[in-house]
Amino acid sequence: MAESMAGLKRSHRCAELSAADIGGTATVMGWVQKSRNKGGIIFVDVRDRSGIVQVIFEETDCGAESFKKAERLRSEFVVAVTGRVEARSGAVNENLKTGAIEVRAASLRILSESETPPFPIEEHSKTKEELRLKYRFLDLRRPDLQRNLMTRSRVAILTRAFLAEEGFLEIETPTLIKSTPEGARDYLVPSRVHPGSFYALPQSPQLLKQLLMCSGYDRYFQIARCYRDEDLRADRQPEFTQIDMELSFVDVEDVLDVNERLLQKLFKEICGYDLKLPIQRMTWREAMDRFGSDKPDLRFGMELRNVSGVVKGCEFAVFKGALENGGSVRGINAKGQGGMPRKKIDHLVDYAKDFGAKGLAWLSVQADGSYKSSFAKFMAEEELSALVSAMDGQPGDLLLFAADKDKVVFDVLGNLRLELARQLDLLKKDDYRFLWVTEFPLLEYSEEDGRYVAMHHPFTMPMEEDLPLLDTDPGAVRAKAYDIVLNGTEMGGGSVRIHQADIQSRMFEVLGFTKEAAAEQFGFLLEAFKYGVPPHAGLAYGLDRMVMLMVGADSIRDVIAFPKVKDASCLMMEAPAPVEEKQLAELGIEVSEEEEGK
Repeated sequence: MAESMAGLKRSHRCAELSAADIGGTATVMGWVQKSRNKGGIIFVDVRDRSGIVQVIFEETDCGAESFKKAERLRSEFVVAVTGRVEARSGAVNENLKTGAIEVRAASLRILSESETPPFPIEEHSKTKEELRLKYRFLDLRRPDLQRNLMTRSRVAILTRAFLAEEGFLEIETPTLIKSTPEGARDYLVPSRVHPGSFYALPQSPQLLKQLLMCSGYDRYFQIARCYRDEDLRADRQPEFTQIDMELSFVDVEDVLDVNERLLQKLFKEICGYDLKLPIQRMTWREAMDRFGSDKPDLRFGMELRNVSGVVKGCEFAVFKGALENGGSVRGINAKGQGGMPRKKIDHLVDYAKDFGAKGLAWLSVQADGSYKSSFAKFMAEEELSALVSAMDGQPGDLLLFAADKDKVVFDVLGNLRLELARQLDLLKKDDYRFLWVTEFPLLEYSEEDGRYVAMHHPFTMPMEEDLPLLDTDPGAVRAKAYDIVLNGTEMGGGSVRIHQADIQSRMFEVLGFTKEAAAEQFGFLLEAFKYGVPPHAGLAYGLDRMVMLMVGADSIRDVIAFPKVKDASCLMMEAPAPVEEKQLAELGIEVSEEEEGK
């Protein structure tokens, strides 16, 4: 039977006790991690978010009533214990923060009893994630998850303090806004008082923070909840949190400066890591050419090499066909992997096909300088030697080649180098390699839409020297955009915004918007731009991704209190779920059943 805590007050969290408290009295409250009855003496580990402390019950100290209650304790009972702090009677437990002490109980109250949990509450649980997410309220008691969420809280607090010192104002923007279809799919919210009309949940506060710059607030930030109806992966959730900011009267250098200093502070305080400034920079073009990715992982080499000029004129049909179709031939050198078994090489070939490759050409340089290869018979000896030389191939190396359109080649080799790094254990989580990627393409051509679309959003400023290309070669225009990348993960990104009406109009034209369509979607912003708009720029971090990288988690689900699973559902709350007909009727919504076969 549960007892009241009336008259009791917790004096310490469990792991706040130390050798300095020996001889004093303490009252701790928490959950029973485990209980061991040794006959006449009961050892109980009590846990709260700070950690564990060992409590000892002996009838001569705590009395018959408390001792009898202690005999009933099981995992996850909630207890309040008052007792004397003593030096540990047994061996010191080096694995526990409180391993040098214990609490000799004088009294015990059972505040709440517990059924047997469906899985053990322990660090690095091996229980299937689906079961843990169904009982997330129990999963969140695990010390590793609690540390992650406490770290997340600390990151938010430090960020607020830093930005406030830098003159930023924290301003909330609404979460019921107008749908602007550019970008990912919106989550829509029907309006009861405007039948047939819908709000959208914000994918980001982009337009609203630009309006705040028009309103003269100069430096804004917000730890903002955002929503995108898109497919999930390890570093993506349908609802997520951004550290969002916007600054007036600035250019690229100003934004990068304040953010480098923010990152330096956060990683020093949270990870004990001294980030040396300035952070390395690389243009988008260089990143793609060297790493096949716009978010390259710099923790290892294995850079791409363009060997199109070397193999030009060879008769190997795969290389020849790619070059004739305007593509390229590029490769990576897996140093020291020339002895890789054929079965493993075949696995890499299959892996490459997942990213659009028709195949993967390979060449192994043997110890005696000879070659084993999937294509050697199609090339002359001197052509093979020139190719190996261009790849800096040495005896014992494995050379892997992709030949296709550049987009496919980059995607294949960019992912292949990461797969090899995983296999070779080259990815150390505490090796923080930061990078600014700059000068992204302003536009990319969408085959599906038959037009250019904005790579970031329609309000990104082109590089001034590229403005003439907007009319003649839109695909070659570079943006004043920048991403901050850490260990192959895009942690945040932003851009300088367009603040001149004539450039914004040209941008809309290139994107295929009529004046009427632009006014329909973005009229409120364009109207604001008529009344004096300062030059402005901004950036947003994915807070979830940042914390994931800081704590070395493999998924952002491990740093979010109540995450969704792959199909965007919540297993714990069983959401989404049908609602009553009455609610639908109030909203003027009718749900139709999908016809079979569709």
